[in-house]
Amino acid sequence: MNPDRVRPLDALRAVRALVRDPDDTARVFDVIDALSGRTRQRVFRRFAAGEAGRRLLTEKPVLLDVLSDRERLRTFPPGSLGHSYAEFMNRERISADGLVEASVESGRDAIPPDRRWFADRLRDMHDLWHIVTGYQRDLLGESALLAFTYAQTRNPGIGLIVAVAWFKAGRTSPAARPLLREAYRRGRSAAWLPEQRWEELLERPLASVRESLRVGEPPRYEPVRSPGAPALA
Repeated sequence: MNPDRVRPLDALRAVRALVRDPDDTARVFDVIDALSGRTRQRVFRRFAAGEAGRRLLTEKPVLLDVLSDRERLRTFPPGSLGHSYAEFMNRERISADGLVEASVESGRDAIPPDRRWFADRLRDMHDLWHIVTGYQRDLLGESALLAFTYAQTRNPGIGLIVAVAWFKAGRTSPAARPLLREAYRRGRSAAWLPEQRWEELLERPLASVRESLRVGEPPRYEPVRSPGAPALA
């Protein structure tokens, strides 16, 4: 299968399933995969064209391995990005492998190795973006982070999910649309997060990381969780 083929019907089915169950992370990946088209090529070319991206491509560090070592991350100073990430993952009862299990990219074997490595890295940094932006894993926080991500990548699949969230927000939460607008603006203003060497940021104070990446202060908002979401510790 051509990995860059756009599949609108698959996207529509995935969106319908996502509306029925907003916590079904796999459907988010289905929408993105179905509509990405050549966007993934474009984002990869931007990454590979920069000095930071070229160095990472040469070394090919595996971010998932670093993030999976939660015990090591807990040894980092309190208030650091790594320590905050470990606490976040524990509080949300999730693991770094969870996104791997949820994501099934069509035609993956046909994608060149460099692009495959980059796609994996982009996937694995998602929860780090939660930490630096301050958006939680509730429905509203995930939508806001996707709006931020759309501003960074211009992926049409992500854009569609944000558009659906925008439409639903108009009927459910007065604060949602302003939060989504601000998330998009923050994504436009921030440094380009896909090319960051996250492994070297983990021991730094979170406030310092936020400043260097120009993401601004985390927003204050009331989290919105679906009735089927598990209770947090």
